[in-house]
Amino acid sequence: MARTKRNFPLPVETPPNVLLKHLDLIDDTGRLANAAILLFGKKPQKYFLTSEVKCAQFYGNVVEKPIPSYQIYRGTVFELVDQATSFVMSRIDNWVGTRDVGTKADVPTHPELPIDAIKEAIVNAVCHRDYTSNSSVQVMLFNNRLEILNPGILPYGLTVQKLHEPHRSSPTNPLLADPMYWNGYIEKVGTGTEDILKKCLEYNLKEPEFHQEEDFKVIIWRAIKNLNVPKVIQSDPKVIQSDPKLLMSVEVYIKENPHISRAELAQKLNISERQTRKMIDELRNTGKLKREGGTYNGKWILMETD
Repeated sequence: MARTKRNFPLPVETPPNVLLKHLDLIDDTGRLANAAILLFGKKPQKYFLTSEVKCAQFYGNVVEKPIPSYQIYRGTVFELVDQATSFVMSRIDNWVGTRDVGTKADVPTHPELPIDAIKEAIVNAVCHRDYTSNSSVQVMLFNNRLEILNPGILPYGLTVQKLHEPHRSSPTNPLLADPMYWNGYIEKVGTGTEDILKKCLEYNLKEPEFHQEEDFKVIIWRAIKNLNVPKVIQSDPKVIQSDPKLLMSVEVYIKENPHISRAELAQKLNISERQTRKMIDELRNTGKLKREGGTYNGKWILMETD
């Protein structure tokens, strides 16, 4: 891939130490860069515990038990991207046609979500995350959307608004980005988020969203008419919604202090931060709440509802 499509200058038989030197992954004393372990190590998570990717599927539109599918993937950054992408693609609807529809011998298929957009979002999360954080990349498939979260913030000067238009490429981890470029996983011209938007709109999906809060989050909306509800037994309980009184309390505290953090809300409500996150997500999904600005200088905005 690197030689055929990217014109990588070194031949296939290049010794590992020469290759690592060329990619600036090893210094003159033989000391490996952290990126070398994440890219090519046998067990990267032995040294970087939170470099794993956590994938979960939920019955409804909020984080709620029971969870029909949950996987923690470990391996190199390339393996993480491939495994997380497969997790999503194997759990969404996939239209299967007949040979009469296609022009080739293969049976035509059309997945509910564009695989290129999903893979691009996951690649961005793995490549650009903050590897000093104690959090992991999370891929969460809900009934109405796909959310991909990575611990980290946008580079200085790059805003969520600028992600919708051509912008400069400023990789958080350039030593990871370079080999991922050579291997065909990313581009170097800052087109990743634009590609996500383009692919989803070509699928006639709602425009994807980007949010910078405690984590950077990408939301890819699923097609309403093709929602893939996990198979359940008829006696299975429905998703339990949040206590309306608690939701009202959240709105009251946010109205009093739009800059309040999730941790502060959890303390005031005497509940866990996880429960607080769930209620905030519920308010956002119903259009009652939105976030403006980043983690440290942003604020919550309560929306007027009929």
